[in-house]
Amino acid sequence: MADADLKLLYRELVSLEIELWDGIEGRLRAEYDLPLTSFEVLHLLLQQPGRRIQDIAEEFSITVGGTSKVIDRLEAAGLCERRANPHDRRSSIVELTPEGRKLVDGALKVFEEELELRIGSVIPERSVREVTAVLRTLRAAGRALAAERKGAAQTPVPAVRAPKHPGRPAS
Repeated sequence: MADADLKLLYRELVSLEIELWDGIEGRLRAEYDLPLTSFEVLHLLLQQPGRRIQDIAEEFSITVGGTSKVIDRLEAAGLCERRANPHDRRSSIVELTPEGRKLVDGALKVFEEELELRIGSVIPERSVREVTAVLRTLRAAGRALAAERKGAAQTPVPAVRAPKHPGRPAS
């Protein structure tokens, strides 16, 4: 494949992601004073209650530290709370508060409207499914490559024995 084609695809994907993010976040902030990152976490907790910080981090491919900071802000705002994990005393479960549930319910309507305006009204449903499948394939391949590289970096390189006597090969 032509190098220029891959670069153009990359630029279009990145630009689209930035424009979608900015457009959706702008509306969420204007109507709910809610950053898109916070909405994404709240939405996940609405769909899948009782997630651990680690689960949320993995879902969004972000660090546990970054996720913890988002949860700290949401918890301080009274939108979610941590409770002891009954299966693992070393971790906690994060759940929406009634206020968080109410906020995300309203914000979800705005989110869905923006997706419809920015994507659904522009390309047919079949194309949405096709593009989604292609992006899912690309993400899976990227995750597999990252795991392979991480594994290779952790594999010890066999040591080469230094010769006992300079100039003579090791026996």
